[in-house]
Formats: sequence, C-alpha cells, structure tokens
Amino acid sequence: MDAETYELLRDTVRRFVNERLIPNEDRVEEEDAVPDEIVAHMRELGLFGLSISEEFGGLGLSMVEEVGVIRELGRAALAFRAVIGTTVGIGSQGIVIDGTDQQRREWLPRLASGEVIASFALTEPNAGSDAASIRTTATRDGDVYRLNGTKRFISNATRAGMFTVMARSEQDKTGASAISAFIVPSNTPGLSLGNPEKKMGQRGSVICDVVFEDCIVPASAIIGLQPGMGFKTAMKVLDRGRIHLSALATGMCDRLIEESVRYAVERQQFGHPIGEFQLVQGMLADCRTEAFAGKVMVDDVARRFDAREKVSADVACTKYFTTEAVGRIADRAVQIHGGAGYMNAYKVERFYRDVRVLRIYEGTSQIQQVIIARSLLREAGLDA
Repeated sequence: MDAETYELLRDTVRRFVNERLIPNEDRVEEEDAVPDEIVAHMRELGLFGLSISEEFGGLGLSMVEEVGVIRELGRAALAFRAVIGTTVGIGSQGIVIDGTDQQRREWLPRLASGEVIASFALTEPNAGSDAASIRTTATRDGDVYRLNGTKRFISNATRAGMFTVMARSEQDKTGASAISAFIVPSNTPGLSLGNPEKKMGQRGSVICDVVFEDCIVPASAIIGLQPGMGFKTAMKVLDRGRIHLSALATGMCDRLIEESVRYAVERQQFGHPIGEFQLVQGMLADCRTEAFAGKVMVDDVARRFDAREKVSADVACTKYFTTEAVGRIADRAVQIHGGAGYMNAYKVERFYRDVRVLRIYEGTSQIQQVIIARSLLREAGLDA
C-alpha cells in the first residue's frame, strides 16, 4: 500500500476508534456483546481483510502496516479487536499459506469482506500449550472424515461461519505429525456449541465449547489436501499472530497511559493535582518507558518479518515483553487512580481485567520463555 493511502487508512481507523468504539465501551460491558452496527462498520472499513491479499478482496497489508492499524484498535476495549482477530489470524492465514487454489478462491474473498467470520478450534479440555496432544479425532471413511471431540474456549464461535479445526487424523502416527487442519462450515451437521463462558474480562467477546459428534466433512476440507500437516500449518502463522498481539498490547499501553495522565492532572489531593507528586510521576515514567520499549520491539520485528528474516525467537521476546508490560502498566494505572481505579465507573478497572488474557493468547508467557531460552542454547551448541 502506498504511504498516502496507508496514512488515510490509519487516520480512518483512529477516527473510528475515537468516535465509535470508545464511546460504546460501556454499552459493550453492560450488554456483553459488540453491537451489530459496529461489526457492520468494521466490514465497511475492510478490517476483516487486513492480512488477505488484494487478489482476494483484502487490504493485503504488510506486517509493518498491520501493526500500525492494530495499535490504533488497541486503544479501545479489547472486545472490539477480538471481533476481527480470529479471521485476520489463523482463520485466514492457514488457507493463505497452505491452502489449495480452490480453497483460497472459495473462502478468502468471503473472509476478507467479513461475510464469513472464521474461528480457530485448537484448544481442548486437556490440550492447550501442549497442542500436539489434542484428542479430537478425524476418522477416514471413504471420501469423508468423521470428526469427534470437544474444543474449549473457542473465540468467536457464536459468530463464526467456518472453523479451522485441528484434529488427529493419522492413526498410525503420534504427536504433531498425526494432526490435520480441517475447514468446517459452522452449519455442518454434528457441530454444536456449548454455553458461553463467564470470563474475567473482555466482556463482549464470546467464547464457548465447540462439540463435534460424527461431524462429517469431505476429505477436500483438509487445508492443502495434505493430511498430517495441520500442526505445521498452525506453527507457520504463529509469528504473525504474536506480532499482531504485541501491537495490540502496545495500543492498550497508550490508552492506559492516556487515562492515567488525564486523572493525574484532574484529581487533586492536598490542594494540588496528584500529577505533581513525584511518586505518581515515577509510575507514569515507568509506564511511558515500557510502552516505548515495546513499540520499538514491535516495529523492529515487524520490519524484519516483512524482510523474511528468521525472527521467531525475537518475536517470542516481543510478545513476552509487551504482554507482560501492559499488565504492569494496567496495575500502575489502577494505583494512580487509587480507590477510583477499583471502581467499574473508571475504564482502568475494565482494562486491568481485559489485558490479563494477552499473556495467555498465542502461547503463554512461559511458552515464550521456553522458545527464547532454547534458541539461545541452540546457538551455543546445546540441543535443548
């Protein structure tokens, strides 16, 4: 995208956030739903197609460009970004990277337009960080597969028009090599949804179980028509997803700092704005420093991702730092607000709850630590 068009896009998203999303945060919190008219506006802006090429109707943003847009969206309650998150990420990218030409033609235009929202069904009651241990089965029966199993904590399941489902299809193999990725339309017989979960934060973003009971899909539903490659497909899109989430965290850092500075200027104690007190200034300075460090990391790793450098370890560093940092910044924001920060009437209370999940999405902080440490040890000649 040329620079002028991209800046127009960012300005448009910024206005959308300021004029539509932020004013509707309380409504989303109360109703536990993102209004349909806002989702429709997201479609009009092309936000569902950020990472899909123009050939298929998307915006075709580079990683650097996507980072800038997501940082703007991150300034609003996280439930808004969650509406597009699963489509922009693995919901479309598995097909973009490893799908057949027919699969791309069938699904990508509909995903890019937001006509169909994608959801990613990986996590199970006994499989999360250890994704290779999933138990959902896909049993071959002639030209079809029968899917059986339960997926847990699936984001956007109630909105989804299709699921990318990870299932164990290769009975003669173990571990990751036994897993295939299936494209499963949400109206497929045998697919049902559980009750929405009650969560700590992100009200408005619905998650629930997805249950497969003799859910029959054609063999042609396997992404890339290659059984046993599903786990590898998921791994290929992780770097992009983790950079995306890191950018989201830095956007939320900005919003938390804005709220904290505003309160420090307006709130008076002992006849002075609390922003004049050095200990409050110290907390603000720590917030600003960590936010700046996170932005630099995100921008650098996004640029190198676009240059096709090997950046997985540095992506893990970035995701680890930014998502932990936004948690610390949220904590300081509550502290700066004092008793008011613990009250629902002030936004920092909500954001404090919301940002906690970022340390779990796309690999927990501990998974990022393992990736970083193993990279260092391999460089030193130790197979860890």
